[in-house]
Parts: sequence; C-alpha cells; structure tokens
Amino acid sequence: MGSLLIRKLDDRLKRKLRLRAARHSRSMEEEARDILRSALAQEPRPTRNLWKAIRARIEPLGGVELPEVPDQPVRKPPNFR
Repeated sequence: MGSLLIRKLDDRLKRKLRLRAARHSRSMEEEARDILRSALAQEPRPTRNLWKAIRARIEPLGGVELPEVPDQPVRKPPNFR
C-alpha cells in the first residue's frame, strides 16, 4: 500500500476533518481514506459540448438558429516584438 503526505493543509480544513473523524469514531487518517474512497468511486460526469448544451436550452423556445462552429486548435498569441 502507498502513502500520501499532504502539505500546507489549511488549518480550518484540518479542523473540519478532525471533527468529522471524531463524529464517525475514527482517526483523521481513516476519515481521509474514506473521503477519498467515496469521491473516487463516483463515475465522472460526461463532458458536454457547450454549444450543444446552450442549443438544447434555447431550441424549445424557438426562433434561434446558430450555425455550428467546428472546434479549432488554440492559436499561438501574437509576438509584439
């Protein structure tokens, strides 16, 4: 099993973790493991295309037709030298 060291943990966050661990009658380390286990067990939500999401909201209202713009790679910023 691996180990994980978390540096620069905010004091308020550490206090909340300590209190939560005490409520569940376990150590902070076990509480942190449980939080990570729960968070990582959830399936990530599929990412959606912003254009399609906006269209799905507006289309039922009618009267708005926007052309689909294909994704393009990000261009390099201009060099002003």
